[in-house]
Amino acid sequence: MEPVRQAFGRSVRMGEMQVGGNGDTLRTLLGSCIGLALYDRRRKIGGLAHIVLPESRGKTERLGKYIDTAIPGLIAKMQTFAGENLKLTAKIAGGASMFSTSGVNNIGQQNIEACQQLLTDFRIPLLASHCGGERGRRMSFDIENGTVVIEVVGQYPTKLG
Repeated sequence: MEPVRQAFGRSVRMGEMQVGGNGDTLRTLLGSCIGLALYDRRRKIGGLAHIVLPESRGKTERLGKYIDTAIPGLIAKMQTFAGENLKLTAKIAGGASMFSTSGVNNIGQQNIEACQQLLTDFRIPLLASHCGGERGRRMSFDIENGTVVIEVVGQYPTKLG
């Protein structure tokens, strides 16, 4: 197994979105929330959103908190950063069932499904995911090469391309 480079970088907290360029690393800790990494390989520009809930239901106070506002918000923030339209790909992580609930009330699964659907609607290819389960995870996004590393306590780190 190839060693995984430990990345230290800017932390993205719940409901936040951050954008960076070549040399930046963005990190977040996830449970039932979704970590969404969007990336333009050619421009080496990336963004990470720590998304809490699937639907905003008209709330606009924190765009990064909801899938239906975070995805278009992160795209807009990245395009402003780049100064041009980007060709984006996505990687997601999180969506754990942290409290042993199942069925309709499983917010983690609702987040996964809502994120996948909206990425499809925006025609952004989902290249990799590390979702579900019952444990939280740390997500690190190295914008230099587009690599996402997932760390779960008690397991070897997983590299998502």
